[in-house]
Amino acid sequence: MKNPFEGRQIWFLTGSQDLYGEETLAQVATQSREVAAHLQGSDDVPVEIVWKPVLKDAAAIRRVALEANADDSCIGVVVWMHTFSPAKMWITGLEALQTPLLHLHTQANVELPWAEIDMDFMNLNQAAHGDREFGYVAARLGVPRKIVVGHASTPHVQAQVGRWARAAAGWAALRGATLARFGDNMRFVAVTEGDKTEAEVRFGVAVNTWGVNELVERVDAVDGAAIDALVAEYEQTYDVVPELRAGGERHESLRYGAAQEIALRSFLEEVGATAFTTTFEDLGGLRQLPGLAVQRLMADGYGFGAEGDWKTALLVRLAKVMGHGLPGGASLMEDYTYELTPGKEKILGAHMLEICPTLTTSTPRLEIHPLGIGGREDPVRLVFDTDPGEGIVVAMSDMRERFRLTANVVDIVPPDAELPKLPVARAVWEPRPDFTTSATAWLTAGGAHHTVLTTAVGREVWEDFADIAQVELNVIDADTTVRGFTQQLRWNAAYYRLAQGL
Repeated sequence: MKNPFEGRQIWFLTGSQDLYGEETLAQVATQSREVAAHLQGSDDVPVEIVWKPVLKDAAAIRRVALEANADDSCIGVVVWMHTFSPAKMWITGLEALQTPLLHLHTQANVELPWAEIDMDFMNLNQAAHGDREFGYVAARLGVPRKIVVGHASTPHVQAQVGRWARAAAGWAALRGATLARFGDNMRFVAVTEGDKTEAEVRFGVAVNTWGVNELVERVDAVDGAAIDALVAEYEQTYDVVPELRAGGERHESLRYGAAQEIALRSFLEEVGATAFTTTFEDLGGLRQLPGLAVQRLMADGYGFGAEGDWKTALLVRLAKVMGHGLPGGASLMEDYTYELTPGKEKILGAHMLEICPTLTTSTPRLEIHPLGIGGREDPVRLVFDTDPGEGIVVAMSDMRERFRLTANVVDIVPPDAELPKLPVARAVWEPRPDFTTSATAWLTAGGAHHTVLTTAVGREVWEDFADIAQVELNVIDADTTVRGFTQQLRWNAAYYRLAQGL
């Protein structure tokens, strides 16, 4: 996956005014550069922090907001009021700004030099009330923003800024993206449906369909030498069962799976798509439902949704971008079946074929088995157990007048026993706060059965993304109660309807 943070910038904007004189303003500029450098030098912040000259009047503020909007490299702005910056000068700029905003409430010094504080020091170091002035106007205008409080040198501040930067990068990756659908969604299924026009309005993603036989033509035309090279890569990378290896009785099936991967990759690159869907109900001339090909494309950062579920494909792509470079992974997932023994309740998640191998650090086993659905040849696929640890599952539902994200923080655990007869990749998790509360809340919210499971980015990044996108997010975690969650949904129903206006 190409680094989604490469070439991206977050601009660092500092507020002040002309009242203090050139000497003080020179100190403001020096100290704001130092604050920006703390963020730029942090390993937790994945994008470049670009310092901009101190802003002292409304015209300059509006101008830099418009420049940020127009610059494709700028994915967000951090603002800090070093001194007292009268906030009415920020009104036109904030109204013009269309770029994600983080309000950093910090100051130049960590400790106060108590014995040396004089009025010159007080005039210079006024963020304590300068930021409150800015916060009032931002709140009055209803400007969506992330607020981070603390000294810029501290790890928790840098980590928060970094998580917000990942959400901003995810938002930027969706704007103008293309999602390719091969066929429609599974017949008679409700939750995989959705308003594709509204998705482009809200998220900026163009969701379009191509006939599956356009892909079939490419699969049939793949060069044999390219297949040879990719099959050799498979044999070096995975634990390939003997029947699929060169000379094995089912080696041809693996070669066809390789042809599917080569064809899919070239097609997506040609149309500029970073996410895609397939469906077993519309395979045209494909001999196999793509399994291995989909798994490997997801591992390279593509979003994917099964059965035409473009909303989940969007989420998988988003999780891939936001989690780039972090330990863990992200994949299409589906709540499949339950362990309901009292005190041992768990969810077994899987899908027919398409679970991304970034969810494990072990070596997946490359196998071939009957699918029992779709009416095609037995498909090849990677089989593994997801690594234990904390994760979050997120689903998107179309609620008619808006999209709703539902998320559940989970603890991924090993299966209670071996699964020798389950020939697909899978994950087992214990949902927080407990199975009954989690399932009740999820069903109440209308959360989908398809999700993205990510072990790389957690709750805060998803919350930051939801704030940037101004989309509803309901989180189920250790503190959730059914009563409180249900009330939250009622409040949200009123809020999001009112927020859209008449």
